[in-house]
Amino acid sequence: MDVSRLAAWSAEGYDSARPRLVPHLNAFYEVAVELAAAGERQAPRVLDLGAGTGLFACGLASVLPEATFDLVDSSERMLAAARPALDLFAVGHTPHVRDLREELPPGPFDIVVSALAIHQLPRPEQRRLYGRVREVLAPGGVFVNAEQVAGPEPALDALYGEVWLREAADRGASGSEIDAVREELVLGAPAPVADHLAWLAEAGFRGADCFYKRYGFAVLAGWG
Repeated sequence: MDVSRLAAWSAEGYDSARPRLVPHLNAFYEVAVELAAAGERQAPRVLDLGAGTGLFACGLASVLPEATFDLVDSSERMLAAARPALDLFAVGHTPHVRDLREELPPGPFDIVVSALAIHQLPRPEQRRLYGRVREVLAPGGVFVNAEQVAGPEPALDALYGEVWLREAADRGASGSEIDAVREELVLGAPAPVADHLAWLAEAGFRGADCFYKRYGFAVLAGWG
């Protein structure tokens, strides 16, 4: 399951709704792209998990013009929308229509990224996915997960939800858009930052840390 397949979304509507539904969208993605693009890599291979319409991949393509991309998403229509966006950057890209619980494209990849997708899996599956990502990551490669996270305790989790609801409404999110995100969160399983860091360390990532956090949105990364 992914948010792109909820009834309220179309491939076109997903991109237009995103600034209303992700507070401080630019800062969130800027940190993620900076982390993923850091380092000296010649023509890096990039794997984007839950790629959607290609926002994260396009951000990377803008600063890594020699990169090639493998895009994984369970929604064929989302990947179809990503194709013309990446064509604008003239980078090679291969779509893979599959669930994140299925086999990953064969590595090694220099960069693995994901944005607002992995939390849609049950927590045990998220933990296993981190291990599978580590297996396809090249030595010295980086994994960046820009994610929706839970609070470390129920009271803070409730606060995250209240702040998000207020900010989404202030940005003009419609009732149907807000309901779609609520449905996604009910079906998914956002985890606290501490859990993500523990899973990354367990999978063998070096330097795992949280590099950006604002209430329920965080950018985590680790190196192979």
